Amino acid sequence: ADAPEDRDRYQTVFADHRGSVAAPTAGLHFTPEVLDACRDAGASIATVTLHVGLGTFQPLHDETVEKNHLHFERYEVSAEAAELVNAAKRRIAVGTTSTRTLESVSRDGRVYPGSGETSLFLYPGYRFQAVDGLVTNFHLPKSSLLMLVSAFAGTDLTLNAYRHAVAQRYRFFSYGDCMLIL
Repeated sequence: ADAPEDRDRYQTVFADHRGSVAAPTAGLHFTPEVLDACRDAGASIATVTLHVGLGTFQPLHDETVEKNHLHFERYEVSAEAAELVNAAKRRIAVGTTSTRTLESVSRDGRVYPGSGETSLFLYPGYRFQAVDGLVTNFHLPKSSLLMLVSAFAGTDLTLNAYRHAVAQRYRFFSYGDCMLIL
């Protein structure tokens, strides 16, 4: 159940701009201390914006994956963020929203600065250009988020990871457990 402290708990260390209907939940696993440890280990941190819309939470309605469409969501990638991402040896996105943002502004393996709206739907068969790794929570069946994870990791690996998560009683959804996919 919702609690008053959720107003503060349901924010990520990356939150800068109002506009999302929900927090990008993979970011909830990060604290300033975790980000400092990442920097100490040599990582650069680039932040991007995708204002999560209600469509993110709608189940896919058509059994034919390609017939499903996502609602438009606003994004922004600064020149500084694009430069950091392009300079990285390994580009690990924190969350499906960051992944969609980066893939929306990528061409030929490079990320370009920009802002606008995206309805990019990533499902198995998609060839990723901007992201080499993904930190993500465990998502609902028949969701665009699960399709994105399956596109990135492959359907068999994804289903095996979910079977393991269910068997081990991992927590799903917003305050659930996460996984790192490389």
